[in-house]
Amino acid sequence: MGRTVLVLGGTAEARRLAETLVGGDVPGLRVVTSLAGRVSSPHLPPGEVRIGGFDGVEGLTAWLRDERVDAVVDATHPFAARITASAATATTALGLPFLVLRRPGWQQVDGDDWRWVDSVADAAALLPTVGTRALLTVGRQELAPFVRLSDVWLLARSIEQSNVPIDAILARGPFSVDSELALLRDHRIDVLVTKDSGGDDAKLVAARRLDIPVVIVRRPPSPAVTVVSTVDQAANWVI
Repeated sequence: MGRTVLVLGGTAEARRLAETLVGGDVPGLRVVTSLAGRVSSPHLPPGEVRIGGFDGVEGLTAWLRDERVDAVVDATHPFAARITASAATATTALGLPFLVLRRPGWQQVDGDDWRWVDSVADAAALLPTVGTRALLTVGRQELAPFVRLSDVWLLARSIEQSNVPIDAILARGPFSVDSELALLRDHRIDVLVTKDSGGDDAKLVAARRLDIPVVIVRRPPSPAVTVVSTVDQAANWVI
């Protein structure tokens, strides 16, 4: 009898993992990727795709049981703390193997001017003391705390438009260093606000080159689970 693996997706790593598993010709391996459905036109991975939430731990537990899932890989965004916690609880209850695939967090290097905060609200509170023209790359659902700022010009970048009254650029990465340098220069950005999503990030390189400070939201704490940092490691764990 074949095996079923659920990939909690929404990241480039999740897509690459699905591609690796589906293209690996593992006999009887069923790969299902779950997407939260927050983006209207996501890049769909190969294999089966499920779009929409699970309605909490109970819903996820029931789905895993009904679909006879054999293992779960959480390859969601590092800030998707709720689904990670739910998956850890559900897999523990069912006795299923659970792995987190998470790209390493950023490491500061010479030339960086980083200001770490614990939340987006803290970033908004700190922002007026750091700069007056800010590029926000925290996601369209996290912009509300910045609206009250009257002494900082704000430019948000996201994949889709938010309902928050902030000037916005709609774009989907990855971005090149040259394009990020042009964006920062064209809009005279003097502070960048982002989350520690990890991986190679052109905007951090561009900010370093232009001596622009960066306000970075720390990752939320995660459950005590097994974590790997590469797609190959996750694929080997599944196979």
